[in-house]
Amino acid sequence: MTPRRPTMADVARQAGVSLKTVSRVVNQEPHVRASLQQRVQAAISALGYRRNEAAARLARGATMLTLGLVMENISNEFYSRLAAAVEAAAAHHEALVVFGSYEESAAKERMLIESMYARGVDSLIVVPSAADHSWLAEHPGLTTVFVDRVPLGLEAADVVLLDDVWGARTATEHLLARGHRRIALISDDDGLSSVHDRATGYRTALAAAGVPADEALVVRGVFDPGQVSCEVTRLLDLPAPPTAFFATNNRAAIGILQALRERPERPAYVSFDDFALADVFNPGVTVVRYDTSRLARSAVDLLLNPAPTARRVKVPVELVPRGSGELPPR
Repeated sequence: MTPRRPTMADVARQAGVSLKTVSRVVNQEPHVRASLQQRVQAAISALGYRRNEAAARLARGATMLTLGLVMENISNEFYSRLAAAVEAAAAHHEALVVFGSYEESAAKERMLIESMYARGVDSLIVVPSAADHSWLAEHPGLTTVFVDRVPLGLEAADVVLLDDVWGARTATEHLLARGHRRIALISDDDGLSSVHDRATGYRTALAAAGVPADEALVVRGVFDPGQVSCEVTRLLDLPAPPTAFFATNNRAAIGILQALRERPERPAYVSFDDFALADVFNPGVTVVRYDTSRLARSAVDLLLNPAPTARRVKVPVELVPRGSGELPPR
């Protein structure tokens, strides 16, 4: 459970002064004795109290709240769509959104979160990296909702997830139903809960069909389309190449498309994540799709309606056949 945020009443009890005195010190009002200021400041430091800037703005008659969104890389279509959807969802609450991308750097992720917090943004939506996030316990005044992935190192946190296992299993079953038995898995960092769950869905579908998982067809840790293209080419050059591919994200799907431009083979493939122009290719790209707006609305609702216990919301996904996942093995 997220620790309770210290209040001015807690500071007043710790310092042995009135609530009014604490308020005057926090709001930097004049005519407070130096000795009282020192006692209040000592209590603030001991408790980790931080003024609720949103409440202060409301008290001054302002209505605009500010939410933070920290994500991996806004240049990726998933994150740009998520940012737009969070902004739209926040607008319904008359809230402003500030964005930051950590570009696969856990150190930059922490810097962004702490920088936003220091500047008065105490309500954050975070797409977490694979790094440990237990350090967030050092900031009891920070309200955080995690999206797409479960944060490592936090026993209890509000999280909004996609139904990754079901989506990956359905995608793999779709390929199996077309007669494919050598299905390659293309994924990035399996330290991420979403990637792990999608790999679990893939393996579950194979096991249920009585098809042994061939680790030679499993690619991990590839992050950009260029890397994926090289790996797909390598797999297709094997003595017993895959006849189908399951890509755990849209970047992997784009890498598969790049590799196939110069190849005579026509393997089947399904992508988890839709992307622009996926329905324009010949054949169109079969995808596991979801409602990004629903993902964003769920996160904003959790953020603005805190609860004493951690909550987990799962957003459904659907398979959209467009042609690439329906190709038979050759």
